[in-house]
Order: sequence, then structure tokens, then C-alpha cells
Amino acid sequence: MSIPVDHPRYHSLRVRERLAQAMQAGVVAPEGLCAHGRGESFYYLLGEQTIPSAQEAARCAAALFFVAKHPMISVNGNTAVLAASEIASLQKVTGAMVEVGLFHRTEERILMITDLLTAAGVQVLKGEAERLLPLSHDRAFCLRHGIYEADLVLVPLEDGDRAGALALLGKKVITIDLNPLSRTSRTATLPIIAEVTEVLPLITSYATSLTQSEAISILDTMPDPVWFLQAALDTISQRLSHVLD
Repeated sequence: MSIPVDHPRYHSLRVRERLAQAMQAGVVAPEGLCAHGRGESFYYLLGEQTIPSAQEAARCAAALFFVAKHPMISVNGNTAVLAASEIASLQKVTGAMVEVGLFHRTEERILMITDLLTAAGVQVLKGEAERLLPLSHDRAFCLRHGIYEADLVLVPLEDGDRAGALALLGKKVITIDLNPLSRTSRTATLPIIAEVTEVLPLITSYATSLTQSEAISILDTMPDPVWFLQAALDTISQRLSHVLD
């Protein structure tokens, strides 16, 4: 499909096309397209921008990575297709390992996503996954030396059940989700209400220049999770009140 660059929804349409092609190739599950559409609707409501509270959340995320002993980044099909290069940059700065985590799990999809990430420069942790998380579906599977032993897990575009399960196991959980009402956002230690390809470079940028004293200071004053959710909802409410002005 040829999308003219002057189309007002050029970027959005290009992203949809990439995801559709990835779905046809088997990298993205068909249900992933529905999930993307839901997120995109909240992106409209937020004004298609990274709002100030999300920028602050990105700064806090960088600080959490700085002090973590065993940080992990969990990547699903949508995240891999949309943000493989951004994940590679974040990994390079933070030293976090990357593990593929899927709801619609097949070995074929895991291999395809791993290959996609590797081609972008990501080092992907490999091994025999086990059913280690307290969940009844396939997101219970993870690597013992990966997500299971992590003290911090970044889960972009994540399933709420697993975000909650990771938190119950005592891990700090950073989520990236455009929906401030989702279970994913509401169970996170640090919910980032933002578009994934916009906010990952922000986290990387903050992490690049952090010192230990700065990281500790940021974490000492980090707002609670509800503050970030409320700030996103306030932004949506204010925009809806004036959208027709």
C-alpha cells in the first residue's frame, strides 16, 4: 500500500500496515491488532503526545533501571515489530537482558520474534522456559535465569494478568500502556501512559546521563502509581472538555 507522506494519519497508517504485515507473517497474533487499535484510541485522547507526567515516569524508569541488580525487558510480538531498535538502544545503556514473553505462545513465534530482535541488535536471553508464574495461561512461562529471577521488569504492551503476577512475586514492574484504566497500568509499580516508540528513547536518554546520587534522589521523590494514572486521566478530561472549542 502506498501511503502519501502528506496524509494526516501517515504515521498511524504506516504503523498499522507494519503490524498487519507482521500478523500475516505470524510474528504478531491477530488479537494483537485489536490491542493496538485500543491503545491508539487512547493516544488520540491524550493528544497524540507524550504528556508531562509520562515524561516524568520515563525519568523514574531510568532511575529504577540504574539501581536494579537484575533488570529485564519483556518483549511480545507487537513491541518487537514496533520498537526493536528502541529496545536495543535501551538495553545497550541499561544492561538489561531481554526475554520474549507471549500470551499466544508457540515456539515458532518465539523464534521469529527472537530473530527480529536480534537483527535490530538486541541480545535475547534464551533457554528452556518453565511454568513459573502463578497464572493459568501461557504467560506463566518464563526463563528461570531471566524474568523469574529479575528484581525489575519492564513490560511494554503487557497483559495485565502477568504484570500483576510479577508484582505479587515482589518485583518492581514498569509498564508502558496508553490506557490508564487497564489492569496492566493499575498493577504496575510505575505505569507509563505513553506510546511505546516515543517513550522508550526518553528512558534511554535519561538513563544515559544519570548518576547514582541523581537516581536515588529521583526515587526518593517518585510519585505513587496512582499519581501517574490520575495525571493521564486529567489530561484526557481536560482535552475532551475543550476539543470542540
